[in-house]
Amino acid sequence: MKITKKFLLKELKSWGIFVAIIGTLYFTGLLTDVAGTLQRFVVATGIVNADTEQGISGKADYNWVLKEFESGKQVKLSDFKGKMIFLNIWASWCPPCIAEMPSIQSLYDQLKNREDVVFILLNVDEDKMKASKFLKRKDYTFPIYQKVTSVPSIFYSNSIPSTYVINKDGEVIYNHQGLANYDSESFINMLTSD
Repeated sequence: MKITKKFLLKELKSWGIFVAIIGTLYFTGLLTDVAGTLQRFVVATGIVNADTEQGISGKADYNWVLKEFESGKQVKLSDFKGKMIFLNIWASWCPPCIAEMPSIQSLYDQLKNREDVVFILLNVDEDKMKASKFLKRKDYTFPIYQKVTSVPSIFYSNSIPSTYVINKDGEVIYNHQGLANYDSESFINMLTSD
């Protein structure tokens, strides 16, 4: 293929427009929201439904102190022993985290009145104000926490979102890094099984 000056100028123009769009989204602060919205479409297809057939990956370390996001009230993970715990580690700057939030909100809405299921959404934003603005803008109602003590090694991951389910016996029965749809019948059954 012969590369002509006309072809080269056309390619440079196309790339210039692409870079300008990405730059505009980045500098206006919309890049994360746009990327999250695009990934939300992937979640809606069901392609990334949470795999509930994992088995036990270890025992939960209940020696962990958290604080409620709004009130600052400290709680221990051990306060929730004997309950099913849905633990999701996320940040407001993370597009996959943003993309899976609606499915988590829907899951929470279906199970929030159950006393045997607890939701812990651990925000790891460095800037609490950014996270607070994000939560207000999206109007999510699930319980948000921040860490007080270090994350136990069983819940440590180099990537977010990271999601874990701890059963009533303290066993980590679900461990997933990355985007997933948690608003599925099989996932609800896993959380509500005895």
